[in-house]
Amino acid sequence: MSERIQTLILGSGPAGYTAAIYAARANLNPVLLTGRQPGGQLTITNEVENYPGFPKGIMGPEMMEMFREQAGRFGTRILDEVGTAVDLGKAPFQVTTESGQVFLTETLIVSTGASALYLGLPNEKALQGRGVSACATCDGFFFKNKKVYVVGGGDSACEEANFLTKYASRVYLVVRRDALRASKIMQDRVLANPKVEMLWGQNVTDVLDVKKGKVTGLELTATADGKKQQVEADGLFLAIGHQPNTELFRGKLDMDDKGYIKTVPGRTATNVPGVFASGDCQDSYYRQAITAAGSGCMAAIEVERFLEARHHG
Repeated sequence: MSERIQTLILGSGPAGYTAAIYAARANLNPVLLTGRQPGGQLTITNEVENYPGFPKGIMGPEMMEMFREQAGRFGTRILDEVGTAVDLGKAPFQVTTESGQVFLTETLIVSTGASALYLGLPNEKALQGRGVSACATCDGFFFKNKKVYVVGGGDSACEEANFLTKYASRVYLVVRRDALRASKIMQDRVLANPKVEMLWGQNVTDVLDVKKGKVTGLELTATADGKKQQVEADGLFLAIGHQPNTELFRGKLDMDDKGYIKTVPGRTATNVPGVFASGDCQDSYYRQAITAAGSGCMAAIEVERFLEARHHG
């Protein structure tokens, strides 16, 4: 069964929900598919301190519930669905969901975000949920009085390490270089935290599960000389970056070599007229909640003007 609509939004992070708010207020009756991670990456973010309007900070999941409520208030139809197939050959564009529902939409806003990267070690995926995690906020509670390792050198890694000190007895931050890439304020916080120990010039090269089915240790390899050592560990948290969730559009929309959707400079329009991209699926540089929300606003305004030109051109 197919349904024809004016605007379909894929993704429910700050970009998708903001696009929905603006599109709904423009009487475009948008439909939003939340995707596999409703609320996006902010649902696995601890405290958001740098979003204007929240001087005392706000928990990421709480913020995204507020975004969702606001989008719904203006009439956005929000479906906890995943888009699994798209046909952008001609308008209306066809989007099929996991449940088999088909939307024929005049315009499409892609706000599918990005996902955490993993190291690619043999044991890594097998031990997910058994000591390996990419979300300290989700899983930190389970590591009370445990010894955990965090991999990464950016803001996310520092935030994860600091957050985990609320639970873990000791947190080790594994950095492959001899310096952090994080912002000055995040560096200062992690370096001043007495429960965090820095392991410079090291890579995690294996996840050990001596007790089978549970992380019991790690293999660390020195960046400089390749010297290996095994350390006891109860958990491994990954904070090494993200990849855009754009596989659905490969070969259909122009992308860069990392898979980020290319848009017209200063705008959200893609190479396909009527298809727009906002948020982390097209932004590899800023990757902030506020910039994602801003680009969602831009996408909705561009959609409104695109439809107006088509109907009155």
